[in-house]
Amino acid sequence: MTDQPATPVASDFMTTHVEVVTPDMHLSDVIHFLLKHHVSNAPVVELKDGKKILQGFISEHDCLCALSDEVFFGFPSPPQTARTIMTAHPICIAPHTDLFSIVSVFNSHKLRHLPVVENGHLLGIVSRHDILKEMDEYYKKNLHHQDHERMLRDTSQTFNLRFTIDRDHE
Repeated sequence: MTDQPATPVASDFMTTHVEVVTPDMHLSDVIHFLLKHHVSNAPVVELKDGKKILQGFISEHDCLCALSDEVFFGFPSPPQTARTIMTAHPICIAPHTDLFSIVSVFNSHKLRHLPVVENGHLLGIVSRHDILKEMDEYYKKNLHHQDHERMLRDTSQTFNLRFTIDRDHE
């Protein structure tokens, strides 16, 4: 059996330039933001000491639900903001989360994007596109040219993931 190649981690392929919204942005501003930047969702962050502290995640779906409720039922009081419609405590990964664990989270939760967070600080985003590209590169580089030798892995950490916790830093 050959040595198992190093598995890429989130920090190797995450997008570090992330468009974000603030918790107090009004619903209409969030909608315009998503449309302007051609993104389907965005992290909701507060700036503290120059760092983006993740508060939640807001999607087109969240905005559509809130907007349709406003249009159908009338304007709520107080007005809807990113804070009132975002998903608080979104599923996140750490920068050192390995590729196969990230794939497990995406497959289990049918997500499109995952925030990469360390100590509450938003470092980047990993998308399904990023994962597909990285898996394809990993396959081409490490598996395709082998004689299809079965590689045995320790899968105990990749099953039923909801949050990736850095157990060395608890």
